Amino acid sequence: MPLRPPIDFSAGLRDALEAGFDTPLSPRTAELVQFLTHVCGDAAFALIHYGSHAQQSDARPESAHDFFVIVDRYRDAYRSIAERAGVKVRPRTATLLNHILPPNVIRLTVPGSNPTLEAKCAVYSWTDFRQASSGHAKDHFALGRLFQHVQLAWTRDQSIRETIVNSLVSARIATFTWGQSYLPHSFDVDAYCRTLLETSFAAEIRPEGHERVGTLLAAQRGTMVPVYTALLDRLAEQRILGRMGKVYTITEPPGKWSKFRAAMYFRRSKARATLRWLKYVALYDGWLEYILMKIARRSGISVELTERERRWPLIFLWPKALRFLRSRPQRRS
Repeated sequence: MPLRPPIDFSAGLRDALEAGFDTPLSPRTAELVQFLTHVCGDAAFALIHYGSHAQQSDARPESAHDFFVIVDRYRDAYRSIAERAGVKVRPRTATLLNHILPPNVIRLTVPGSNPTLEAKCAVYSWTDFRQASSGHAKDHFALGRLFQHVQLAWTRDQSIRETIVNSLVSARIATFTWGQSYLPHSFDVDAYCRTLLETSFAAEIRPEGHERVGTLLAAQRGTMVPVYTALLDRLAEQRILGRMGKVYTITEPPGKWSKFRAAMYFRRSKARATLRWLKYVALYDGWLEYILMKIARRSGISVELTERERRWPLIFLWPKALRFLRSRPQRRS
């Protein structure tokens, strides 16, 4: 589905849409950035910090920091990671999986850090990232994260920085096209941001309920409200939206075909997001403990495993996994 509405790219709008990219990194985040650029070696292209630590949305000090790790070539990056980080990642296998269904998500930990300092890395080549953050995105994985508060933590040089900023700005502009089918008839900027979060939230299987949306919106309001006020105002100037005070309406509401295409896009996104969980088994160090911790933290549900389930989870864990999926807070809320 096309994800870019026609919009005039004036300097003032661009400045507003870049809000948050240059937010100073915390000392621990900066240490992780230095570590990640080292382990990726010459293949490192750019690092984008996103998620709860970037947003300061109830992140625990010991929880992993989320990064988009953008590289030149998968094979070179995984070879460097295997050599310099000492992780059990087979470059050939990781490269193949990254080409089939980008991104791969891997865990990298700073040696000797106390408390543990680790990164959950969504690895993209620049070619795949450019597509994933554009109107040609095959799913919502990148777009659903990039429209929120992110920090452009590192780029190899200034020209690459400008290229990455273009992609990040385009991802924010794209919110209107993929989000408009889910907007109410009249909405203010808070309702717009909430709709974006709720729609993206529903595009993946998650352990927490929709109350998490309120937490995310509150944590990011300082970035999201100015960014999307500027975008909505520009759309109103172009008469794509009507505006009365702080309330907006869509001039030409999406028809049935547009809503159908949006629904199919998000169904495909959810299917691809679910398939990525299968890659955790092959690629994510300590994947089972990570999933159990995530469920316990976000849903408040503690999943106790038997020794047999821990030793052979792919054989014996399915009954508990299916019960949790049917009763998870996301479905009840």
